[in-house]
Order: sequence, then C-alpha cells, then structure tokens
Amino acid sequence: MNRRIFALALAGSIAFPALAAADNPPPRIVVMGEGQATVAPDMALLSLSVMREALSAREALSANNEAMAAVIAAMKSLGIESRDLQTAGIQIAPRYNYVNKPDGTQEATLAAYQVTNTISIRVRDLAKTGEVIDRAVSLGVNQGGGISFVNDKPEATVTEARRRAVQNAMEKAKTLTEAAGVQLGRILEISEMSMNPPPMPFMHKALPEDAAVPVEAGENSYMVQVNVTFELR
Repeated sequence: MNRRIFALALAGSIAFPALAAADNPPPRIVVMGEGQATVAPDMALLSLSVMREALSAREALSANNEAMAAVIAAMKSLGIESRDLQTAGIQIAPRYNYVNKPDGTQEATLAAYQVTNTISIRVRDLAKTGEVIDRAVSLGVNQGGGISFVNDKPEATVTEARRRAVQNAMEKAKTLTEAAGVQLGRILEISEMSMNPPPMPFMHKALPEDAAVPVEAGENSYMVQVNVTFELR
C-alpha cells in the first residue's frame, strides 16, 4: 500500500465514527415552562352599534346617519381623537313578519329595513370609559358591543413573563434530571408561545339610564409558554 492509499484509508476510519455519532444524537429532555406577569391596562377598546329601522332603506339609513353623527360628535367633545374613531361595519337588511297560513305554510311580509352602523373607539383615558359609554347610549347606541382593556405598550410586561417562563422550565428540568440521576447539559432549542388577555363582554341592556356606567379595568395578565430542549450528560 503506497502512502496515498494509506492516508485515504486512515481518513476514512476517522470520518466514519464522526458520522455515526451524528446519526445518534445525545439524549435530551424537553420541558415546558410557563411565566406570567400582570400590569394595569392603560386603554379601553369599545365596539358600539347604532341600529335604526324604517319602511324604506333610505329612511333607515338617514335616521342611522343622524344618530351616529351625534355619537361621533359627542366622542370628540369628550376628547376622543379622530384617529381613535373607526367605522367597523355598516349593515342594511330587511326585516320580515311571518304569518302562519291554514295550509301550514308561512307568508312573509316586509316590515321594515334595518340599518346597523358599528364604530370602534379607543379610549386612552380610562377614567372617561364609563362616561363615553353612557353618552353614546344616550345619543343612540342601542346594540350590544364589546369592551376590552389593553396596554398600548406591553413589551416590558411580556419580557418579564418570558424570563419567568424560562426560569420555570429550567427549574423543572433540574428537578427531573436530579430525580432521574442524570446531569443537565446545555440548552439546544427554545420555542415560545405568548397568550394575551381575552376581551370582556359588554351589553348595552345592563347600562343604567341615569348615571355614568361603572367600569373596573382590573389588571391584564400576559402569559408566555416556552418549550426548552436540554442535552443530557
């Protein structure tokens, strides 16, 4: 065997164990960690609707336009900026009355046209939330909507939740490996899933007619889940 062939054979004998090691990765453990952090909200999101009906779609739309214009003007008088007011949808639909006939069928008669206009409102001064709802209902809002309390910039709170989630995962991994009699190695992979607080329901029928609406903003809880993969030694 000449020197060239011997060198190639030696290189092959070194490479094959390396490939075999790559095909058999070291043992590992995957742990899920959870972290939660809370913060007081600093903004309310409202979804309010005005519904008007009349014998013609034109009349219903005109009545709706008048009522919604009064609501928008009132919102601006309360300090809500134009950038925080957005039309979320307009719906025009006929409403029918149904009469049972002797033959068991029903006869539909057009009763009116309904026009519903929905507006989304961002209330940056939480102290005004109850007054905003009360004024809107007084001026024509007559359909249930939604309310949620959010944070304009929740990044710092989410970052704290991430730290707690990773710490929780590491504590779990340490407990498991100690119980199993093995050593915890380096972190191989981390993946994350964040969860935001859900909106809270709001129905106009529950509002008092003669007083501002009592509103409690509470706290927003931000939760982060992480999956951490550790090498075992």
